[in-house]
Amino acid sequence: MKKQRKGIVMSEDVHYEEKVASPRTTALFAGLSAVFILLLTLQLQQGGPGFQRGILIVLVLFFVFSTLNYRILNLRITSESLRLQFGVFSWTVPLENVAGVELDSLPWLMRNGGAGVHFMMIRSRYRVSFNVLEFPRVVISLREKVGPVVDVSFTTRNPEEVMMHIEQGADDTIET
Repeated sequence: MKKQRKGIVMSEDVHYEEKVASPRTTALFAGLSAVFILLLTLQLQQGGPGFQRGILIVLVLFFVFSTLNYRILNLRITSESLRLQFGVFSWTVPLENVAGVELDSLPWLMRNGGAGVHFMMIRSRYRVSFNVLEFPRVVISLREKVGPVVDVSFTTRNPEEVMMHIEQGADDTIET
């Protein structure tokens, strides 16, 4: 069933939807926010150089933004695409552009080395990663790269189910 909103036809065929909340990710960014707020407060009380104050203000703003923005990763799979959204950042993969999908097999440190949205080189392939700390990741290889990106990885609580929906959707787009 299709729905029309402000002249845009939107597909309502959601096959899978998941909201991945991460207490560890939120705690990490909230803790870093608290540390830099404390350092900024101490620096303001001591009246140190404006340069240090400016850097601390930027770090406070960055980590407060990260605390709010990276609280929940939203995944949505329709018959046409996979959409990943972390606050103000999103990435859409048309299922017709999926060459393969598998469980991410990176070493523990690289897999869990950061939360948020990252762009990185993995095995000579450029990847965008939507990551929280405590759950497994799925990686999709693209048929055609998007800018320099050839792989997209993301965290999910249900990797087998997510991979099944993506594979089915990709197979359907190839057949039609």
